[in-house]
This record gives sequence, C-alpha cells and structure tokens, in this order.
Amino acid sequence: MKLRPLSVVVVCLMIVALVLSACAPAAAPAPAQPTAAAAKPTEAAPAPSGQQVLRLATTTSTADSGLLDAILPEFQNKYNARVDVVAVGTGQSLEIGSKGDADVVLVHSRKGEDQFVADGHAKERFDVMYNDFIVLGPKDDPAKVSGMATGKEAFKAIMDAKATFASRGDKSGTNTKELSVWSSLGITPTNEMAWYKALGQGMGETMIFANEQGAYTLADRGTYLSMKDKLPNLAVVVGGNTIDENKDKSLLNPYGLLAVDPDKHPGVKYDLAMQFVKWITSVDEQQKIGDFGKDKFGQSLFYPSSAEWKAAHPN
Repeated sequence: MKLRPLSVVVVCLMIVALVLSACAPAAAPAPAQPTAAAAKPTEAAPAPSGQQVLRLATTTSTADSGLLDAILPEFQNKYNARVDVVAVGTGQSLEIGSKGDADVVLVHSRKGEDQFVADGHAKERFDVMYNDFIVLGPKDDPAKVSGMATGKEAFKAIMDAKATFASRGDKSGTNTKELSVWSSLGITPTNEMAWYKALGQGMGETMIFANEQGAYTLADRGTYLSMKDKLPNLAVVVGGNTIDENKDKSLLNPYGLLAVDPDKHPGVKYDLAMQFVKWITSVDEQQKIGDFGKDKFGQSLFYPSSAEWKAAHPN
C-alpha cells in the first residue's frame, strides 16, 4: 500500500517519539535532603553548646604518670569544659603562664611559684599534692651509692667516681631540685664535665636514657613507678621503696596550682580556672589523687595536700 506524504510525516514523527521515550531515563524521586554530617564531612564535630576550653600548663610528671588522664574527664564532664594540656617542664609552664598563654598552671618549684605570684601573674598559690624525689642508678651501682641517706651524699659519690649522671637540663622542677643539690656541694655542673649529661628532656626520656646508658639520675617517684616496667636496668639507690622510707626529707616534692591573674592577662578564663582550683583541691578529688596508683603499684603516686584536705584530716 502506498502512503501519502502526510501519512509518512506522521509515521516518522511517531517513530522519533518512541525512540526518544525509550532512551530517556525513568523519572527519579526528588533527592532526600542531606544530613548536617553529610553536608560537611571534612569538618570537625562542633563543640557542645556552651563548652569552654581551659588551658592547663603543667609538668611532664603529672602527664607521664597517668594522673591527668585519670582525673580530668570528671572535671570536663562536670563543667562542660575541655582541658587542653601542655605538659612541659615547670620552667616552661611558668613562662607560658607569664605570657597569658595558659589559664592555670600546675607545677612543682616553690621558688618559681612564689616568684610567679610576686610578679603579679597569679593572685595566690594553692597547695595540691606532693610526692618525693629519689636517686636512680644502674643496678651494679659503680659509685657505691646504694644505702646512702641523702641525695647530697649520693651526688658527691657520683661526682667523685665520675659516674655518668643524666640531668633533665630543662629548667623543670626536677632539674631545679637537682641543681640545688649540686649547689649544696659547691658544684655547678657544666658540659666540660664528661660524666655529666644535660639532656634537655622530660622525666620519662631522661629515665630511659639513664636505663640505656647506665647512668644515675634524680627522678620523682610517681613517674618512676609508672614507668618502672620500662626501666629494667635501674634501681632506687637513695629514697627507699616508699616515701616513708625516704630518709632525706629535703627530697619532698610539693606541687602548687596557680590561676593566671586576669588583671595582668585579660584574655584568660579566670572563672573557669578558679572552678578548676576549687574542684581539684576539694576533699573528694584529693582522695582520688591519693588513691591513684595504689591498685597497680601498692602505694600512692601523689599525696593530697590542699588546705581543704588538711582541714578534713588534721592528723
């Protein structure tokens, strides 16, 4: 049958329409709205509403011992705050605070703390806790220090024997205490003394060096106990196995807390810092500090000493 021209056009249009219909994708439902997380996958989760950040400058001993990891979560939850910890030597911590780059400082150099207050960087100092310093040395004890009653006697024997001594050399509270012992002997250690190694390192690194190099060193007991398993070649040569056995009372090691003064450093979070002071010096938190380490080491790594604690435990 012969098609008329108009019919041919109609048929061609119908064929084109069918082809286009077959090639077109099926209609898709409207896309769901993305969630907030999917919208910005690379962004960090926002801080909870009203959360503040407290900047804490402190010693390596409070961090290396594990104390801060154990107690800070409670403060953060209670006050809806995040604590940003900078763990360095006491000298560096006080310097950070003196620039207003920390809100609160937890350190262990009474002379430096008192000067911090005198210079107007804090209104007052608060007692928090204490432990003690001990002299560590290689188990074969080449300087024959073991059993001596004082750090001063031990340091003289080490110097006389020219046995290797590892110093933190970082202006920390421990380094300050060590230098005061040398000073009591009329000695100022220098790099010219081949047996004296000033490392510029924290407590943990200094003990590891002493362990590997067969050196003596001064350490705080808390950090030593927390790292003892990593120090198989070291022994306590002065200070005994517990703080009660330490005959040298000059080796007691008090820690103080300083809230940076907003009058001198307007940018600090003074109210939050004082909440931290009130929290950590409270009887309940002091008890937790005193209990820290007992289950693992059979003794406290730190002992409570706040005014609140002493009032509640007068004996």
